[in-house]
Amino acid sequence: QVQTVESGGDLVQAGGSPRLSCTASGLAFDDYAMGWFRQGPGKEREGVSSISRNGYNTFYVDSVKGRFTVSRDNAKKTLYLQMNSLNPEDTAMYYCAAAYSGDSFYTPVALTDYSYWGQGTQVTVSS
Repeated sequence: QVQTVESGGDLVQAGGSPRLSCTASGLAFDDYAMGWFRQGPGKEREGVSSISRNGYNTFYVDSVKGRFTVSRDNAKKTLYLQMNSLNPEDTAMYYCAAAYSGDSFYTPVALTDYSYWGQGTQVTVSS
Protein backbone atom coordinates (compact mmCIF):
# COMPACT_ATOMS: atom_id res chain seq x y z
CA GLN A 1 0.00 0.00 0.00
CA VAL A 2 1.43 3.33 -1.07
CA GLN A 3 1.44 6.08 1.50
CA THR A 4 2.79 9.60 1.53
CA VAL A 5 2.68 11.37 4.87
CA GLU A 6 3.31 15.07 5.27
CA SER A 7 4.56 16.79 8.42
CA GLY A 8 5.94 20.13 9.53
CA GLY A 9 2.90 22.32 9.14
CA ASP A 10 2.27 24.84 11.88
CA LEU A 11 0.98 28.26 12.84
CA VAL A 12 3.81 30.65 12.01
CA GLN A 13 4.27 34.39 11.96
CA ALA A 14 4.79 36.26 8.73
CA GLY A 15 8.43 35.98 7.74
CA GLY A 16 8.76 32.53 9.28
CA SER A 17 10.67 29.61 7.75
CA PRO A 18 9.16 26.20 8.39
CA ARG A 19 10.26 23.07 6.59
CA LEU A 20 7.74 20.54 5.41
CA SER A 21 8.59 16.86 5.03
CA CYS A 22 6.87 14.06 3.17
CA THR A 23 7.82 10.46 3.79
CA ALA A 24 6.77 7.82 1.29
CA SER A 25 6.31 4.10 1.72
CA GLY A 26 5.12 1.23 -0.44
CA LEU A 27 6.79 2.50 -3.59
CA ALA A 28 10.22 2.70 -5.19
CA PHE A 29 10.72 6.34 -4.28
CA ASP A 30 13.44 7.01 -6.83
CA ASP A 31 11.10 5.92 -9.66
CA TYR A 32 8.79 8.83 -8.85
CA ALA A 33 8.89 12.52 -9.49
CA MET A 34 7.47 14.36 -6.48
CA GLY A 35 5.44 17.50 -6.08
CA TRP A 36 4.06 19.88 -3.49
CA PHE A 37 0.60 21.33 -3.90
CA ARG A 38 -1.48 23.61 -1.72
CA GLN A 39 -5.08 24.58 -1.27
CA GLY A 40 -5.95 27.78 0.51
CA PRO A 41 -9.34 28.72 1.95
CA GLY A 42 -11.86 29.01 -0.86
CA LYS A 43 -9.24 28.33 -3.49
CA GLU A 44 -8.50 25.54 -5.89
CA ARG A 45 -5.56 23.25 -5.31
CA GLU A 46 -2.47 24.60 -7.05
CA GLY A 47 0.97 23.28 -7.82
CA VAL A 48 3.72 24.85 -5.72
CA SER A 49 6.83 22.94 -6.67
CA SER A 50 8.02 19.69 -8.17
CA ILE A 51 11.28 17.80 -8.39
CA SER A 52 12.50 15.16 -10.79
CA ARG A 53 13.34 11.59 -9.79
CA ASN A 54 17.03 12.33 -9.61
CA GLY A 55 16.59 15.72 -7.97
CA TYR A 56 18.37 17.57 -10.76
CA ASN A 57 15.35 19.46 -12.11
CA THR A 58 12.89 21.52 -10.14
CA PHE A 59 9.83 23.64 -10.82
CA TYR A 60 8.34 26.49 -8.78
CA VAL A 61 5.19 28.48 -9.26
CA ASP A 62 5.99 32.17 -9.67
CA SER A 63 4.52 33.17 -6.31
CA VAL A 64 7.08 31.11 -4.36
CA LYS A 65 10.19 31.49 -6.53
CA GLY A 66 13.13 32.67 -4.47
CA ARG A 67 11.35 31.83 -1.20
CA PHE A 68 10.72 28.07 -1.31
CA THR A 69 13.22 25.28 -1.99
CA VAL A 70 12.26 21.71 -2.81
CA SER A 71 14.64 18.82 -2.23
CA ARG A 72 14.57 15.08 -1.79
CA ASP A 73 16.56 12.34 -0.11
CA ASN A 74 15.98 9.15 -2.07
CA ALA A 75 17.76 7.01 0.51
CA LYS A 76 15.30 8.21 3.17
CA LYS A 77 12.32 8.23 0.77
CA THR A 78 11.63 11.76 1.91
CA LEU A 79 10.66 14.97 0.14
CA TYR A 80 11.20 18.39 1.66
CA LEU A 81 9.94 21.91 1.14
CA GLN A 82 11.91 24.67 2.83
CA MET A 83 9.65 27.70 3.06
CA ASN A 84 11.11 31.14 3.76
CA SER A 85 9.66 34.63 4.07
CA LEU A 86 6.14 33.36 4.51
CA ASN A 87 3.21 35.73 4.15
CA PRO A 88 -0.49 35.27 4.92
CA GLU A 89 -1.17 34.39 1.26
CA ASP A 90 0.83 31.20 1.83
CA THR A 91 -1.78 29.95 4.31
CA ALA A 92 -3.03 26.62 2.97
CA MET A 93 -3.14 22.89 3.37
CA TYR A 94 0.02 21.57 1.77
CA TYR A 95 0.02 18.20 0.05
CA CYS A 96 2.79 16.08 -1.36
CA ALA A 97 2.19 13.84 -4.34
CA ALA A 98 4.05 11.17 -6.30
CA ALA A 99 4.12 10.70 -10.08
CA TYR A 100 5.69 7.64 -11.67
CA SER A 101 8.12 8.71 -14.37
CA GLY A 102 10.35 6.88 -16.83
CA ASP A 103 12.31 10.10 -17.33
CA SER A 104 14.77 10.85 -14.55
CA PHE A 105 14.69 14.58 -15.33
CA TYR A 106 10.93 15.08 -15.70
CA THR A 107 9.18 17.54 -13.38
CA PRO A 108 5.41 17.08 -13.69
CA VAL A 109 3.29 20.11 -12.94
CA ALA A 110 -0.38 19.21 -13.45
CA LEU A 111 -2.47 17.66 -10.69
CA THR A 112 -3.50 14.93 -13.10
CA ASP A 113 0.12 13.85 -13.52
CA TYR A 114 0.18 12.56 -9.95
CA SER A 115 -1.10 9.21 -8.77
CA TYR A 116 -0.53 9.22 -5.04
CA TRP A 117 -1.43 11.94 -2.57
CA GLY A 118 -0.96 12.51 1.13
CA GLN A 119 -3.52 13.84 3.58
CA GLY A 120 -1.86 17.22 3.85
CA THR A 121 -0.30 19.38 6.54
CA GLN A 122 -1.72 22.78 7.47
CA VAL A 123 0.40 25.91 7.30
CA THR A 124 -1.18 29.03 8.74
CA VAL A 125 0.66 32.33 8.51
CA SER A 126 -0.33 35.13 10.86
CA SER A 127 0.34 38.74 9.99
